[in-house]
Amino acid sequence: MKRYVIFAAIGPLVAGFFLLVLGAPAGYWDKPNVLGNLLTVVVKTVPYNYLFGFIPALMIGAVDDILLHVRSIKPSVRMLLTGLVAFAATAFLYGTLGTETGLKHYALYGLVGFIPATISSWLAHKFDKETGAQ
Repeated sequence: MKRYVIFAAIGPLVAGFFLLVLGAPAGYWDKPNVLGNLLTVVVKTVPYNYLFGFIPALMIGAVDDILLHVRSIKPSVRMLLTGLVAFAATAFLYGTLGTETGLKHYALYGLVGFIPATISSWLAHKFDKETGAQ
C-alpha cells in the first residue's frame, strides 16, 4: 500500500514540473527572472498536476507492484522497466497531441513519464517494508 502512496504523492508533482521544464517554448529561458516565473507557474499548476496525474501515477505504481512480485527481476531492472513503461505511455499520450510531432517531442514527453516513474520506483524500493524481505 505504501508503494501506491509514494507513486500518487511523488509522481504528479515531479511529472508536472518536468512537463513545464521540458515543454517550455523556445526563448522562454532567455527572459529575465525566469526562475521566479517558473516557480510561480509550478505552484499554480500543482492542483492540476494531481487532478490529472493521480490515476496515471497509480497505474504506473501498479506496473511497479506487478514487477515487484516477479522474483527474478532485480530492483534496478524493475525501476528501469517501470520507467520504460511510463516513457512509452506518456510519449504516446502527449506526443500525439497538438501540432508538434517528431522524435524530439516524443523523447521529451517520454521523459515526463520516465523520470517520475523511476524516482517513485526507487523511493518505493527504499521505503516499502515488503521489498526489504527479498
